[in-house]
Amino acid sequence: MADVPDKQIKRLKSLITEAETNLAAAKELLVSLVGDEDAGTTPSSSDSEQLGKIIEGVFDGQNMVGSDGKTYPVPANYASKSKLVQGDILKLTIADDGAFLYKQIGPIPRKQIVGVLKLENGHYFVEVGEKMYRVLLASVTYFKAKPGDQVSVNVPEDDTNAEWAALEAAL
Repeated sequence: MADVPDKQIKRLKSLITEAETNLAAAKELLVSLVGDEDAGTTPSSSDSEQLGKIIEGVFDGQNMVGSDGKTYPVPANYASKSKLVQGDILKLTIADDGAFLYKQIGPIPRKQIVGVLKLENGHYFVEVGEKMYRVLLASVTYFKAKPGDQVSVNVPEDDTNAEWAALEAAL
């Protein structure tokens, strides 16, 4: 086999991962629109028959970094609704049909703080004292918050290295 540059291999792996993610998202959307064709499956069938691959990882504020070293996209609406905090432990089940199913299995200790919502370079931040935490756009739009609003956020109890916060409420 001819020597293939590492850059091309990395790019190809990235394209495959992106395609798998897009396919899984498309399948989930299709099921949500037309229903699950396999809805007749008996509840007695074991989970192991329906499950594909299970990966545990750590939420980094936007994605899950799996124990396999790969980064998996966490849907922003799930992260927002579940109020995931950077450092939470997640379990990702990649079903045989390609669907990605996330579950929070290890919430880390957290604390609630109040700050001011800021918009800089197209990204939302919450300023608490001299520290800035990024927050997900999905959370900002859900709470209809605007730059300058006072908001409540959840951060890891030991937030010395935290870059992200989970928006709890617009005050």
